[in-house]
Amino acid sequence: MADKDNDRDVLLRVEHLCQYFRLGKFAVNKAVDDVSFDIKQGEVFGLVGESGCGKTTTGRSIIKLYDITGGNVWFKGQRISAGTRTYKDAIAAARKEKKTCTDEARKAELDKVIADNKALIDEAKKVNKNVDRKLVNQIQMIFQDPIASLDPRMTVRDIIAEGLIIRGIKDKQYIDNKVYEMLETVGLVREHASRYPHEFSGGQRQRIGVARAVIMEPSLLIADEPISALDVSIRAQIMNLMNDLREKMGLTIMFIAHDLSVVKYFSDRIGVMYFGHLVELADSEELFRHPLHPYTRSLLSAIPQPDPEYERNRKRIVYNPVADHDYRNGAPTFREVCEGHFVLCDDAEFEKYRKIVSEE
Repeated sequence: MADKDNDRDVLLRVEHLCQYFRLGKFAVNKAVDDVSFDIKQGEVFGLVGESGCGKTTTGRSIIKLYDITGGNVWFKGQRISAGTRTYKDAIAAARKEKKTCTDEARKAELDKVIADNKALIDEAKKVNKNVDRKLVNQIQMIFQDPIASLDPRMTVRDIIAEGLIIRGIKDKQYIDNKVYEMLETVGLVREHASRYPHEFSGGQRQRIGVARAVIMEPSLLIADEPISALDVSIRAQIMNLMNDLREKMGLTIMFIAHDLSVVKYFSDRIGVMYFGHLVELADSEELFRHPLHPYTRSLLSAIPQPDPEYERNRKRIVYNPVADHDYRNGAPTFREVCEGHFVLCDDAEFEKYRKIVSEE
């Protein structure tokens, strides 16, 4: 949701991203449905929500581990992913209408709709086929599970160096020096290079995962819940490491998590996802000061505080979509309630949210 005047500051743009998975012949799981947001150069963008809401799928779709169903992903001004679902739906709707249409002028309009959308499908296929792999390699990902994401049959040296080798670098001495440098950067030592993943603790494995990502010198780092599988005592160390890398390497980070308190500490802007949809997006301070969507308020009410008296009296807000929304008169859309603060809402909710923000 970037201002057009600031497009040059936008590193990544996600437009109407849809990622659907077939569950059989007819059933479809809409893991991500019509999600749009921008990430600006140098910022940390937090993406939060409960397990299964589509956060990780969004990250994997951006980095092209999945072929997106619909929408577009732009990185550094270039279109790196293009979906075709929207165009196919438009063609199907036009053909259906054409079967019962008797107006020749309208039939001609529908034929043009079909032809235009077929052209858009061909263009999208060309984008996906001819994407610049070197550009996509400037997006790297830290995965949630530090055990499952590391090949147990490879040494740490081979794991961290794999990206460089795929890129075509053959100088063994250069690769070794780069691996040693990355190990020391993430708080390990060069002697660890000859060991295997099972010889390390969870926190050390996650540091190896970080080293594997940053050795590629990415412009955008997608951190998929990098601390959720770690002990509480280790989490702060990994967070501080990522902060240090952000400052040292000038990284832009997309930080995926379900813990809002962690995201508040680390992020400049926060997007809240629920059931495949982005329901709220705002600056970190603004989101905590004016949480508007009922689901966001529910998440905030679940954050524990180190205060026994507060915890005894804390009341959880339960989010019930059926009770909290009345969309019989129209589907909700993503709207800007105040500058930089977007909420998924209908007309009535939009006016209510604007009033809340103006009064406070």
